[in-house]
Amino acid sequence: MRMIKRAATAAALVFLGAGVATVTAQSSNSSDTYRQLNLFGDVFERVRAEYVEPVTDEQLIESAINGMLTSLDPHSSYLNKKSFQDMQVQTRGEFGGLGIEVTMENGLVKVVSPIDDTPAFRAGLQPGDLIVQLNGEAVMGLSLNEAVEKMRGPVGSELKVTVRRGEAGEPFTVSLTRAVIKVQSVRFRTEGDIGYVRVTSFNEQTQSGLEKAISSIQQQLGDKLKGFVLDLRNNPGGLLDQAVSVSDTFLEKGEIVSTRGRRAEEGTRFNAKPGDLIKGLPLVVLINGGSASASEIVAGALQDHKRAIIMGTQSFGKGSVQTIIPLPGHGAMRLTTARYYTPSGRSIQQLGITPDIEVHVAKVEDLDKNVIRRREADLKGALVNPDASKAPRPATTNPAAPGTPAAPNPAAPAPGPGAGAAPGAAPGAAPAPGAAPAPAEGAAAEGAEPPFDFQLARALDLLRGVALFQQRSAAR
Repeated sequence: MRMIKRAATAAALVFLGAGVATVTAQSSNSSDTYRQLNLFGDVFERVRAEYVEPVTDEQLIESAINGMLTSLDPHSSYLNKKSFQDMQVQTRGEFGGLGIEVTMENGLVKVVSPIDDTPAFRAGLQPGDLIVQLNGEAVMGLSLNEAVEKMRGPVGSELKVTVRRGEAGEPFTVSLTRAVIKVQSVRFRTEGDIGYVRVTSFNEQTQSGLEKAISSIQQQLGDKLKGFVLDLRNNPGGLLDQAVSVSDTFLEKGEIVSTRGRRAEEGTRFNAKPGDLIKGLPLVVLINGGSASASEIVAGALQDHKRAIIMGTQSFGKGSVQTIIPLPGHGAMRLTTARYYTPSGRSIQQLGITPDIEVHVAKVEDLDKNVIRRREADLKGALVNPDASKAPRPATTNPAAPGTPAAPNPAAPAPGPGAGAAPGAAPGAAPAPGAAPAPAEGAAAEGAEPPFDFQLARALDLLRGVALFQQRSAAR
């Protein structure tokens, strides 16, 4: 979920006195600062001398620094040497652990999103789940870094995670086996005449993976290609430059995102360069409550430029930028240095992106499944359509009820080879879009049919409808 500026600079500011009043004010501020530092020194000495168990100076100093940073906001923190190295590995797209992006909420670790094809994903952890215990130890009282450190460990080792789901949900425990997490940030496939691209996170491999996905889909479908679905659901974010680059892939011009820090002169604007890689084809972006940070930058930019239709549910609402500032000889600090804004000037912080079309996760049920309906062709003596041999057989709503012979249909031709319906399906009924998608690029097919994705099905229907409308408008 982290938004990272990978280049950080340190500057020493020197002020020259410009009057007695200025010097006096600075002296007063310095005195207050030194008094507070003396207080810190007194507490440090007392803890080191009298705490019930021995603690090292390094532990105390690092904890004090981390406490100062984490008290500012949920995303600022201190990274010791190991954590800093882990973070650098993670942004390169490979790291060890459970495969879960988390934040801190009311003293508990909250799941932002599990990463595809990881132990956390396979265990069924969901965005919004609260982790209350790790191996039976309460999470309450731990910092986010401490909790994350406990979730890491040797590959192959087991961790029992106690989770609470929902306001009144009873906690349940799942056992997760730690693994090397290789994040393939871009997956793709075709859904009929629609290109489907899923971006799971924004790391250093994302833009190249996106370009490969689009090129492959274009080669596969050619002129049949009617549009793209960009799936950002449960994408926790990542690198700012990758979010800008992904947005630029679909835009010809204009601002993508701006950042505004403490000082007006520190603001930065990122603009698109000419060149829409999908050449103006319709685009639908899927988001949900697990879409955060960089995902929201992309969705917000494409929405403001009216380049895409945003579909799904309200996004997470993380609109702040974290700068990683290395501390030579130690680790680094992750410090919130700016807020980011969409091209129209919207701040996403706490609010998130509101989809153009709200579509919740749903289960589709055929209400006509056990209803017998007669059609004109079932009526005795019905007129025969002279063009019946040229027309496709009409889809019947349902088969006849058990034990009831179906009425003859003299107008319909006999079914040819391969016309039989799949077991349990209504004869002649086409499968709903997205009901049985092909395995994602690079994903291992396990033989089991993926669950029906209602949100994706709606996106596919919308794109096909837009393409049909455009074709008919052009034919007028």
